[in-house]
Amino acid sequence: MEGSTAVSEAEEAKTTPEVSLRRVGGLLKPHWPRLAVVIGIIVASSLVGMATPFLLRAIIDQALPAQNVRLLSWLVAGLIVVAVLTAVFGLTQTWIATAVGQRVMHQLRVDVFTHLHRQSVSFFTRTRAGEIQSRITNDIGGMQAVVTSTATSIASNLTTAIATAVAMLALSWQLFMVSMLVLPPALLLARRVAKVRKEITGKRQRELADLNVIIEESLSISGVQLSKTMGTGPALIERFAGSSSRLVDLQLRSQLAGRWRGATMNIIFAAIPAIIYLSAGLPPAAGQLTIGTVVAFTSLQSRLFQPMMGLLDVGVSLSSSTALFARIFEYLDLAVEVDDPALPVRLPQPVRGHLRFENVSFTYPGNDEPAINRISLDVPPGSSLALVGETGSGKSTVAALIVRLYDPSEGRITVDGFDLRALRLNELVGAIGVVGQETYLLHASVRENLRYARPDATDEQLEWAARAAQVHDVIAALPDGYDTLVGARGHRFSGGEKQRIAIARTLLRDPPILVLDEATSALDNSTERAVQRALEKLAQGRTTVTIAHRLSTVRDADQIVVMRAGRILESGTHDSLVSIGGFYAALTA
Repeated sequence: MEGSTAVSEAEEAKTTPEVSLRRVGGLLKPHWPRLAVVIGIIVASSLVGMATPFLLRAIIDQALPAQNVRLLSWLVAGLIVVAVLTAVFGLTQTWIATAVGQRVMHQLRVDVFTHLHRQSVSFFTRTRAGEIQSRITNDIGGMQAVVTSTATSIASNLTTAIATAVAMLALSWQLFMVSMLVLPPALLLARRVAKVRKEITGKRQRELADLNVIIEESLSISGVQLSKTMGTGPALIERFAGSSSRLVDLQLRSQLAGRWRGATMNIIFAAIPAIIYLSAGLPPAAGQLTIGTVVAFTSLQSRLFQPMMGLLDVGVSLSSSTALFARIFEYLDLAVEVDDPALPVRLPQPVRGHLRFENVSFTYPGNDEPAINRISLDVPPGSSLALVGETGSGKSTVAALIVRLYDPSEGRITVDGFDLRALRLNELVGAIGVVGQETYLLHASVRENLRYARPDATDEQLEWAARAAQVHDVIAALPDGYDTLVGARGHRFSGGEKQRIAIARTLLRDPPILVLDEATSALDNSTERAVQRALEKLAQGRTTVTIAHRLSTVRDADQIVVMRAGRILESGTHDSLVSIGGFYAALTA
């Protein structure tokens, strides 16, 4: 496991691009009006805060020695007003900045989710589901602090540092030069910490993705059933514990990466005031600096180092977070293989359902041999086509191309004379309904699962579709009827019941073209015959493409096409193919 993890890390390191800070800053561009308000508040807060050391110097050098109670009262009141204004400014700044950051994170999550929905099926077949979930949740969540606080931290710390430096120069340029001794080592240490954290952050996010994959694969209903029947529970627990242990180590390394820098800087910070006091007592400064000036200066010096360290910390956070931004932007930059056309056309209404394949070939990504090779089919409106053949002959690939899960490598597929690639995907989905080999039901009620296909469907329409699919009586017999939860992936129901609910869900949309890819494969003989009768009735006036291993379900099709190794081997009606005595006849024997 560790070896494979190392390999995946090495591969990702090669493919993950560097991210420019300009692109990261572009995330904040739509929110500049709000950020401008925040920056204005920050500047005002910094200027107000600069009054504190000068008020303090006046108290020490003027009000207290002269025992001027009136002046002392005004100066103390000034300190309180400064504190109140600073607190109000801080709360307002935090509220606006956090709101901006949350909006940026929301938009980023939506953009990634939307872009991934536009990807072809091939992307999801080669990408682990847990990896996708980790990037949307863990990676974007890890970026939240950076996006929320970076702009305001830079503005706040930079403004405070500049204002403080000016005030320090106004008090004593000699002491200011002494204070600047800390800057070179701070910059050097920050640069080293940023490099270490960036490397650790990338490893940590990859380990989080691996952990998500283990959880998604092992704790799904299918994964649990597999582990229990195969006895792999202890091995899965050991694998999870190993990944979690590595994650603990990476989290510790990430947190401790800057601690030694912090400890070093604290020592330097503690030494600087002592050096300032020493400098104030040595010639030529001795006698030229008042006690109030020295106290005010040391107060400013502490205020200067805090924003300086804040700016350095922002730099460290930005550098380390580029690993997160790179993983997110990598998904956003994925090319969309199957997309809406630039200038889409609309199908004439009503859709007749004339389906044609014209010399169509298709090769799956990463494969050398075509899955289907120069297939030509003509399915007139309202007729039925049956595809039969051995496993791997290309039947399901034909179904996938009809609903445009993939685009042909060569040739074209048309509906009523229009190339599928010229139509909007939503329009195509409205014209073609499919029930596949694998039935997927949401963890929701039966009613919600049916309305997933048609949200505005009435209860009467739901019942009509369920009756047509021969599943209404099953649903009605449940304690909560159509409001019964189907359970994770529909495991409350048998395979045949799930298949019939899926059929009802597709029929609810009443598509002019219906694709049944092994749609009755999970049904027993009795139920299959009942559903087949319902499908035959509903197929009247509807173009139907049926893919089946059981030849009994396709005997009455208008066309039967026998496929082998991606090519059409035979075609005709049931009787004509049997009379030929070829491959189909052998299958029926």
